[in-house]
Amino acid sequence: MTGGPEPISAEARRALEQELADLRDERRLVAGTLKSDTEVGDQADQADELQRADQLDRLDRRIGDIEERLRGASEAGPAPTDVVGVGSTVTVRFTDGSQETLQVGEVAEALDQTMVTADSPLGRALLGCRPGDSVQYDTPDGHTGVVVVSIGDTPGED
Repeated sequence: MTGGPEPISAEARRALEQELADLRDERRLVAGTLKSDTEVGDQADQADELQRADQLDRLDRRIGDIEERLRGASEAGPAPTDVVGVGSTVTVRFTDGSQETLQVGEVAEALDQTMVTADSPLGRALLGCRPGDSVQYDTPDGHTGVVVVSIGDTPGED
């Protein structure tokens, strides 16, 4: 990665915007349960208040991180379509002939099977490639390769 603002895909932007909305809702709920200093009773109440205050701090940090990432993505502009970069959608053909469309991102979501991180072996191999390029990379099962078929949205996608 370049160290500067990196673009993100439209899908990743939507996911971050949804997470941000959810976090803001959760923050409003948690903040509404906090009591003023004069209302806090026994030690159990105080411990509960401290937990909610810690939860607010965690929510505020994540909200700030997402807002910063979205600002950076806006500064970076759209993901490149001529060369693979962070935020690119890239279709690759594996050595067995199968094709898969992947997103090159910063952080893979646990359940997102189409995301590869830019610092993973495949992600690093793809960065800077153009359609038609063949790249080799290491996997836990050994050395393998892919051919970059296309960059950008797959046909029929918005």
